[in-house]
Amino acid sequence: MKLLETRMAPNPRRVRIFLAVARAGQILGAARRLELNHATVSRRVAALEESLKAKLFRRTTTGSELTPAGERFLAVAERMETDMLAARAEIAEEDGQVSGTVRVGAPDGFGVGFLAPRLGALVERHRELRMQLVPVPRFFSLSRREADIAITTERPGEGRLVAVKLVDYSLGLYAARAYMREHGLPRRREDLATHRLVGYVPDLVVASSLDYAAEFSAGWDAGFMISSALGQAEAVRSGAGIGILHTFIARAMPELVTIDAVPSIRRAYWLVYHESMRGVPRIRAVAAFIADAVERERHLFE
Repeated sequence: MKLLETRMAPNPRRVRIFLAVARAGQILGAARRLELNHATVSRRVAALEESLKAKLFRRTTTGSELTPAGERFLAVAERMETDMLAARAEIAEEDGQVSGTVRVGAPDGFGVGFLAPRLGALVERHRELRMQLVPVPRFFSLSRREADIAITTERPGEGRLVAVKLVDYSLGLYAARAYMREHGLPRRREDLATHRLVGYVPDLVVASSLDYAAEFSAGWDAGFMISSALGQAEAVRSGAGIGILHTFIARAMPELVTIDAVPSIRRAYWLVYHESMRGVPRIRAVAAFIADAVERERHLFE
C-alpha cells in the first residue's frame, strides 16, 4: 500500500516530528531535539497516524520502533524533506543569505584539534550563522540529518553524497620525554612488546581505516585504552606509555618525542554532505571555509 497515493499529503510539521522520532528512536529524544514538550510530540505523531490511517510506531520499553508502514512512510517523509530543503536553498540562493544552523560531525582529533579554534572566525563573518561542532569518534548519518556536514576518514561508497578530499595526514609512534628517560625507546618493531602501550578501544572503532594498531605491531597490546584521539595524546604526554598519535596533534606537544622504530602511516580526511544540501548557502559557506582553512595550513598535516 502506498501511503500517500490516495490520501491528502500530511501536514509538514507532523512530518518533521515523525522524522525526528524515527531518527531518535524515542519520543523524548525527539522532543529534546525539537525543543518541544513530550506531550506535543506524542499528539502530533498520533494525529499523523490518524490522517494516514496507519500505525507508524510500535511503542517498546526502550523507545519507539517503526512499523512496516512506518518504514514505508519514512522513505516518503525523507523525500518530502529533501524537496523542502531544495526549495529553501533556491530561495536563499536568490538573496545569498548565509543563515541558519549547520552541524558538523568530525573525529575529535580533527574536530577539537583543528576545527574548534578556527570556526569562530566563520561565525564572526556571518552573524546569522549558528555552528554546531560535534567532535566525537562516531559515524554520522547524513541522510538521517544527524549532521549537515561530516568529516570522515574514508570516502563514502554509497548514498547521494558529495565527498571532497581535504588532506592526507600521518600517524606515528610517540612517547613523553619523561617516559624515554625512565624506560628508553624501542629500536625495533619487536621491542614494542616490552613497553607500556596506549591505544584505542578496539570495539568502538567506527571505521576500518582507524583500526591501524596492527600496522605498527602485530601483537599490539595496549594496557591503557581511550576512545578519543586527544585523550590518547594526553595520556602519552603524561608518560603513561607509547602511543600511535596524529602527527598534527603531537607536533603541538613539545613534551613528546618521535619514535622511528616503525614508519608512520598515512590516512585522509574527507568532507562529506548530502547531495540535497549542495545548493544551500550556509552549507556551501561552511564547506568552503573548512576546505580553505585546511589548504592554508596544509603544512600542519604533512
